[in-house]
Amino acid sequence: MRKKIAVVVSNIDKSLGFEWFLAGINKEKYIITFIVLHHSSSKLYAFAKSQDYDAHLLEYRGKHDLLIVLIKLVKIFISNRFDIVHCHLFEGSLLGLLAAWIARVPTRIYTRHHSTIHHQYFPKGVKYDLFINNLATKIIAVSKNVFTTLTKLEGVPPSKIIIVNHGFDLSMFNNKNSDTISSLKAKYQILDGQVVVGVISRFVVEKGIQYIIPAFYNLLQDYPTAKLVLANAQGAYAHEIDQLLLKLPNDSFSKITFENDVVSLYSCFDIFVHVPIDESEAFGQTYIEALAVGIPSIFTLSGIAPEFIKDQENALVVPFKDSEAIASALKILVQDKPLRNRLVTNGKEAVKHSFSVQRMMENLEKVYDNT
Repeated sequence: MRKKIAVVVSNIDKSLGFEWFLAGINKEKYIITFIVLHHSSSKLYAFAKSQDYDAHLLEYRGKHDLLIVLIKLVKIFISNRFDIVHCHLFEGSLLGLLAAWIARVPTRIYTRHHSTIHHQYFPKGVKYDLFINNLATKIIAVSKNVFTTLTKLEGVPPSKIIIVNHGFDLSMFNNKNSDTISSLKAKYQILDGQVVVGVISRFVVEKGIQYIIPAFYNLLQDYPTAKLVLANAQGAYAHEIDQLLLKLPNDSFSKITFENDVVSLYSCFDIFVHVPIDESEAFGQTYIEALAVGIPSIFTLSGIAPEFIKDQENALVVPFKDSEAIASALKILVQDKPLRNRLVTNGKEAVKHSFSVQRMMENLEKVYDNT
């Protein structure tokens, strides 16, 4: 008999990860209802409908919608008598798990997508994390880092937690279109022959972009035609980052608010840099994406990185908050072609074994089957 599962996500317009989930879940074993809490139309909701899922789009614009969305979720859960409710992200987990508890759904799962960020930057959020932890009968941690946060800082019994890493359709990272790449280079004023340093991170303090910009300035002294590309360029720390960018020549950097073709964007880079300032990253999918595309990379060990990144083997590792180390690593990668080639080969091999969408789905289905 197939298990009936409701999946609740919040504030998502488009997500390849959830699309891969919907495309990969075994429909012979599970009946999935997909519920999106969003302030307007959602491409993810539209995708779920296109795949013939029972899908619901519940309008959520802010705190004033909490009660009405909660009531709607309770009605959906009671009328469908689900075996499992699986929730993602803050409002999705808070409202989804509470509604499932009210509706007496026996198995209430949530995937924890953040690590210590509330403890470090938003302490008021910790009480909600604790409440959500208590509502859940099982918690999926996306990395060992998240597992440690749950057990050491929030007192969750280890037996309540299962680690399931994010999975990726790795084949998409091999589908490089030279015409599209050339088009993006023209769009973002990237010239042939330039050393291109790429960053794909929101403009928030914990991502460490404030340490990349001085390092790139250092690189410019030896490679004056180098280009810094900052993608996903928006966030609460934007003003401070813009002030740092004033020190760079105007033609030495490009800011990209959003680019849909991420694979082609990565392929425009010669070097990729992702350097969170501490261990608060929960996962960090850019670690996987950059290596899957085959870009020599410079990382700090946050999120999922400590579990598979090895210095000088599949990436260069630098300390937290260290512009000089980033600058040194940039120069080493520019100069050392054999090292670049080794990092690319080993990086692709590392992600292939651990982060395929097939492996994620197998592990997730084990959670569903055993609860």
